[in-house]
Amino acid sequence: MAEDLSPSERRDRVALHDLHVEFRSGGQRVQAVNGVDLRVGEGEVVALIGESGSGKSVTLRACMRLHPEASTRYTGRLEVAGHDVLELTSRELSRLRGKTVAMIFQEPLLALDPVYTVGEQIVESLRRHEGLSRAQARQRALGLFQKVRIPSPERRLDAYAHEMSGGMRQRAMIALALACNPQVLLADEPTTALDATVQIQILLLLRDLQRELGLSIVFVTHDIGAAAEVADRMAVMYAGRIVEQGPAAQLLSRPRHPYTQALLLSRSHGAMVRGQRLQTIGGSPPDLARLPAGCAFADRCAHAQAACRATQPPPRSVGPAHEVRCLRLDELQHLQGSPLHHAAGAAA
Repeated sequence: MAEDLSPSERRDRVALHDLHVEFRSGGQRVQAVNGVDLRVGEGEVVALIGESGSGKSVTLRACMRLHPEASTRYTGRLEVAGHDVLELTSRELSRLRGKTVAMIFQEPLLALDPVYTVGEQIVESLRRHEGLSRAQARQRALGLFQKVRIPSPERRLDAYAHEMSGGMRQRAMIALALACNPQVLLADEPTTALDATVQIQILLLLRDLQRELGLSIVFVTHDIGAAAEVADRMAVMYAGRIVEQGPAAQLLSRPRHPYTQALLLSRSHGAMVRGQRLQTIGGSPPDLARLPAGCAFADRCAHAQAACRATQPPPRSVGPAHEVRCLRLDELQHLQGSPLHHAAGAAA
């Protein structure tokens, strides 16, 4: 993975600066992404983690401008492989998608066209972006099926999506995403709908392909265990903001934001004993149409004070490439030596 390259040797494949994504519907404005800063280097895997509704998938889809143009307002800067995505024309966007940046969707049965065989869809993508003949494109598609380890690849090329199992469909979706050798791969919870054994297979496949092809990957998940399997770095999102980001091993072993700590404690880990109840995060995420002035997590945080509800915390560096947004960061350092820290370490 990207750990073989120093930061100075790595070029940014994805660079988001103060990105905002606002949806407008029926006179209401929903601020789904609120000032996200994120960089993904060449050959690096970054996982976006957090609860449902935290803005992970919205951020990911913004990288390809997949949100409805009429009802979506973007501000800030969004670069992918050196292209200013927010300034591209429709034709330029069409060339970028698939060729430079590609996406693995959460549910391939909905993402793949049910009218055409999976092989035909890959062939069409290759003919459009690579200018190959139909025979050349089919041969390339066969090679892709072999690369993603689909058994009986010749036969599977002529199968429709509904004729394949969930794991095979996801492998076919990965093959389609890789067809035109993109520099950036966006994976939107690619293992959520799969059983545990197949999830592991898909994660290992993604990691192997990333190393082999030198891909930069942004991986969205609410499963911290899945993120730990593939990520170089993690970014924790809450209410459309990144509240903590840093190297995966460091973030898992020394989480500094109360929300990150709560996420780690809310999953099972090796330090638990039989009969012990899982901890939960009380309350509900804030309404994105009525975000508070201060820290959005304050109403659910056991350590919040009046200042937390009044002031938006700026990012603070707590180590190499490790940033946290929390006003009480210095006062809460003692929590690292508590059972919370040990549970987080077990989660890693």
